[in-house]
Amino acid sequence: MPYYRCRLAGENGLITSQSFFAPSSQDCQKYFEEEGYCVLSVKKDWKKIKLGTFPFEKKIKDKDFIAFNQEFIALIKAGYPILKSIGIIINRVENVHLKEILMNVEKEIRAGKSLSEAFSPYEKMFSKVYTASLIAGERSGNLPSTLSRFIGYSRRISQTKSRIKSALTYPTLLLIFSLFLMGILINFVIPRFSGFYADFEAQLPLITRILMSFSLTVRNHLGYILGGFLVLILLYFQLKKRSHMRVYLDQMKLKIPYGKGLWLESSVSIFSRTLAILLGGGISLLQAVGVASQAVPNQYLSRRMENLPPDIKNGDSLSASLRKIGLFPPLGLDMIRIGETSANLEGMLEEVADIYDERIRTKVETFVSLIEPVIIILMGIVVAFMLLSVYLPIFNLIRVT
Repeated sequence: MPYYRCRLAGENGLITSQSFFAPSSQDCQKYFEEEGYCVLSVKKDWKKIKLGTFPFEKKIKDKDFIAFNQEFIALIKAGYPILKSIGIIINRVENVHLKEILMNVEKEIRAGKSLSEAFSPYEKMFSKVYTASLIAGERSGNLPSTLSRFIGYSRRISQTKSRIKSALTYPTLLLIFSLFLMGILINFVIPRFSGFYADFEAQLPLITRILMSFSLTVRNHLGYILGGFLVLILLYFQLKKRSHMRVYLDQMKLKIPYGKGLWLESSVSIFSRTLAILLGGGISLLQAVGVASQAVPNQYLSRRMENLPPDIKNGDSLSASLRKIGLFPPLGLDMIRIGETSANLEGMLEEVADIYDERIRTKVETFVSLIEPVIIILMGIVVAFMLLSVYLPIFNLIRVT
């Protein structure tokens, strides 16, 4: 959806120029004519049309969507109708993709759809939890309160993701720097020493011959090696698009010794917090469990949870249904069972989510504190190996002469 530069004439005869975001030039012209302007010309605004068109760019950031909902809640609380509130926000939204979605939502609401129905086509982008929250708010007649709970939920999820990413940034940069340094040594430094030793026609130590052979092999076949890595990366992303492969890859993640706890506890936290917010919004347990299981990022666990609604419908409790899956931690199961018996399931689910969020934070911090010295030690060993293989023949030559 592009921007259009419109030349407008007002009732006082004053000619102005405005940039407007619209699906087509006809929609743009219709909008300003309804506002009482005489539209003189409509052209694409090429200065703005290129914004946000990168295919690899994440379309809508979490902070932009949270900001939209905060402003939306404020306008509704101030007494503005939903349609007018969205119209006001559209004029101030800077994210092109969010603006386009909101304009489509506004159009659907004008056509007679409810707010949840208008947002339902974008469930993959905003998650089914958001749509379910809108439904709960519409049913209860308290949309601001339900959306406020969703904002709190989104912030916690976003903070957890940001914490993990920021914690892994330094080890990742350190590993990249180590590989870059090794690449320089292998491709530029080692070959020069190889030519230097060849002039002496001396028998090189085994460690030196191994490194020289490895260096020359990498240098001569660098294009094939990089091409192979590129093919593997593209193949990985292609396979990841297939649902059965995503399920298989997520299942493999749960078999990694240290990573299993992180992915499992993260899924438990998201499931518990999602279920709590839906129950607090007035959604029935049967419907809320189905939405919460789909919100779990691990596709293997999400598939295993598909039987939760039928089990609950057949008379099983939530804790008993989760126990059948065989992957839910015992502590979480006991807390959920206590919440059911004490009629405080929503509050206990929040407690479960908080406990596992804290566990994830502790594990990530421990992992980062361990991985940093490990990478430094491995980098030191590799560099020492290279230096030893390069300088050991020099010491031998000096001793012989």
